[in-house]
Amino acid sequence: MENSYQKFTKDVIVIGITQILISLSGIIFLPLITKKLGAADYGIWTQVLAAISLVTGLVGLGLPYAMTRFLPIKTKKEEIQEEFWSVFTLVSLVTIIISIIIIIAAKLIARFFFNGATDIIRITGLIILVNSLNGVFTGFFRSLRQMIRYAIFSILNTYCQIGLIVILVLNGQGIMSMTLALLAINIAILFSLFLVTKHQIGIIRPHFNKIKDYLSFGIPTIPGNISAWVVFSSDTFVIGYFLGVFSVGIYSAATGLGDIPIMIISILGFILPPALAKLYDEGKMHELKIHISYSLKYSLALAIPFVFGAAVLGEPILRLFSTPEIAEKGHIILTFETINSLVLVSCGVVNHILVVVKKTRIIGISWIIAAAINLGLNVLMVPRIGIIGGVLSTFVAYLAAEIIQLYFSFKEFTIPIDWRFIIKCLIASGIMSIVIWLMKPTNSYTILLTVLVGVITYGITIIVLKGFSRNEFVFFRGLVSGLLRIKTERG
Repeated sequence: MENSYQKFTKDVIVIGITQILISLSGIIFLPLITKKLGAADYGIWTQVLAAISLVTGLVGLGLPYAMTRFLPIKTKKEEIQEEFWSVFTLVSLVTIIISIIIIIAAKLIARFFFNGATDIIRITGLIILVNSLNGVFTGFFRSLRQMIRYAIFSILNTYCQIGLIVILVLNGQGIMSMTLALLAINIAILFSLFLVTKHQIGIIRPHFNKIKDYLSFGIPTIPGNISAWVVFSSDTFVIGYFLGVFSVGIYSAATGLGDIPIMIISILGFILPPALAKLYDEGKMHELKIHISYSLKYSLALAIPFVFGAAVLGEPILRLFSTPEIAEKGHIILTFETINSLVLVSCGVVNHILVVVKKTRIIGISWIIAAAINLGLNVLMVPRIGIIGGVLSTFVAYLAAEIIQLYFSFKEFTIPIDWRFIIKCLIASGIMSIVIWLMKPTNSYTILLTVLVGVITYGITIIVLKGFSRNEFVFFRGLVSGLLRIKTERG
């Protein structure tokens, strides 16, 4: 039988592998779009994805996320059916209305932000509808901690999209065909998700018995979601308005690579809420604190060296994955964005304290404040100092959100923070930076070799500095043995 640590760590491994595979697809996608279509088309594509992200977060009413708080403790199939189909029905109705509005207003939206691409906005309205419903199904898998099922659909969705888009672009097609491909794959995934969920729990007519509780939890997250989107993505629209889609392409390519550490948050964001909710409801506070503490420690162990590595290798890596012009103008943006990602990683782990005690309103307020700061600074700085104003504005906004969330999180309860380990990470990252700087890579082969040498150098240094305790090595050895034993027993 798996204990909570084994289950949690196995989920981290599954979702971690999933996110790595998804990130690798982005690494394939970035040079294809920037080199085949150019920075301007990449800028439009980025804005399409940002628009989908914003509206999807809005029309869901926070209900898919609310499922991660309420469903993990349900044991009766009838309760699970009622609550899931209530959420699905309500999200469907809201999304249909919003998608129709977007399609009707497509010409106006396109004129201001999308270089007049009206048809692309209409297709985007349909993608939002399908994508929102997909989010309800994947939120269901996440709530019941069916991470392997979630991973399969996520990887399938991503690589089918990338594969179809690559074929279209290599055959001379443009943004319109890419957007249609995105819609087609999302529809196919929606039908697959529906069939799998129907087989698992069946279909019933919902009575919305618990929907008030779900809305009470979910709706306060909407301002936070919108505000977080403003912080994460509004800079691309401000840059597009003042500087044009070409500058958006340069900015997005650089920040896209700089945001790789945020993958850690996306992993933990799927796994921590249901895991912590179960521990909290069962009164296992010690285990809950250890889960958060270890998550923070290992997240920083990955994010800190990434900042140092980006500072040294930013320009050659951008040359490898994009164009010389993007690399020349974007490498400073990449370095600053990794610092932003580090701030967000620390905040994104600790704020799960507020989620588990159902104080999502505080998270929402913090992101509203951060959004106001970010949007205001973007409007002031981008016209004056260019695209670097966007990344500096984001840093100030992230920092403001983190200070607020950390303050109120630690008012609920504190977690142990291993400050000595953080110092050891900084030392190991500094040594790694010196090594990779001395290598001075100039081509694809030497860049990849330098990255590998840097990773090895950092890992060895952390071990020599005794960054991980003997108990942790014993824990992970026992975890691996336990997982292998469970797999053997099931086989």
